[in-house]
Parts: sequence; structure tokens; C-alpha cells
Amino acid sequence: MMQTLQEILSRLCSLDRDVLAIAWLSLRVSFTAVGIGLVLGIPLGACVAVARFPGRGAVVGLLNAFMGLPPVLVGLALYLVLSRSGPLGPLGLLFTPGAMIAAQATLATPLVAALTQQVVADARVHLGEQLRSLGLSAPRQAGAMIYDVRFSLVTAALAAFGRAISEIGAVLVVGGNIDGYTRTMTTAISLETQKGDLSLALALGLVLIGLVLVVNVAVALLRRHAARVYG
Repeated sequence: MMQTLQEILSRLCSLDRDVLAIAWLSLRVSFTAVGIGLVLGIPLGACVAVARFPGRGAVVGLLNAFMGLPPVLVGLALYLVLSRSGPLGPLGLLFTPGAMIAAQATLATPLVAALTQQVVADARVHLGEQLRSLGLSAPRQAGAMIYDVRFSLVTAALAAFGRAISEIGAVLVVGGNIDGYTRTMTTAISLETQKGDLSLALALGLVLIGLVLVVNVAVALLRRHAARVYG
């Protein structure tokens, strides 16, 4: 145990090249996927919250259900779509970081949409009548509500980041866990644990926890500052 702890500290203190490369790829993939999830999920959730149409309850139910999409099934579906015989096979995305981004974005988008729908729906209880009295269309109401609850939506972004950065099933299926190319922290932790390299696995685990904490603290501080400055 002491030897393992010494190896972990050595890897972290020396800024081990493998650890840095894996951590950088994980952050790049996850931040990109979360960005896509926010761009798609926030407008979708806000529009569902303010619009009134037949089957709206079913749509809300689907969004909530899709928050728990099994990652392995998402990975399998994307594998079939991106494989050489699939409809997007000619793009050559399978076993690339692009496929991993697509997998994480697929998981993050419904999570963001469902949380946005709930936040906007709650806020609309107080502002809905005022917006309707202005004669705004549903899309413009959605835009106004997004701006009004923008600081609350930070929670959705953090939830999406937490799901993306900790994902293993889908990215393993579509990424292939290729050393130096598609190996993320979660897939590397799984592989190195199976190989018996506990020092590298634990070092990556500590880096993963540290990055999540740093991102959450940074976002919380920025949110507090923005709320104080812009109200």
C-alpha cells in the first residue's frame, strides 16, 4: 500500500505525461459535449415549458425518462449509426474523439432539456401572465425566460458536465479506448485496474475528482460574481 501511495504521489507531482494527456482529452471531449448539450437542450426545454400543444405531457415525460438513458445502449446505437455499414459510416467517426463527443452530447442534451424545462416552468408561474400580456410568441417567451433564469441554469450545466466527465459505457463502445487517441480518465481507470496498475488508476481517479471539484467551485464563484454584478 505504501509503495502504491508513493507511486501515486510521484505521478502527480511529476505531472506524468500519460495522466496529463488522458486528463486533457477527457476535458476536451466533455466540455465540447456539454456545450452541444447546452445549445440544444436549453432552447428545447424552455420551449416545452412555455408552449401549449397536444401531447405536451408526454414530451415532458420523455425528457424526464431520457435523463436516465443507459449509456451502453446509447453507445450501441451510435456504433450502429457510425459503423462502416451505417448511415454515417462514410464520415469515419467511429473510434475517434468525435464519436465520443457525440455519445456524451446524446446523454447530456436530454438532461439539460429536462432540468431547463423544470426551471423555466417554475419561473413561469410568476412571469407567465406578464409575458402573455405583452403578446410574445412562444419562442420569444422562451428566450425571455431563459435570460431570466440564466443563473439557475448553471445547475443544469454542472449536472451535464458531471454526467459527461464520468461516462464510461458509451465512450468505450464508440471510442475503443485507444491509447493516446481515445482513452479518457474513466476508461483508463477501468483498464489500468484490470491490468493491476493501481497507481495509475488511483492517480487518474484523484485527478478526475480534483477536476470536477475545480470546475464546480469555479462555476459557483463565477455565478456568484455575475449575480452580484448583473443582478
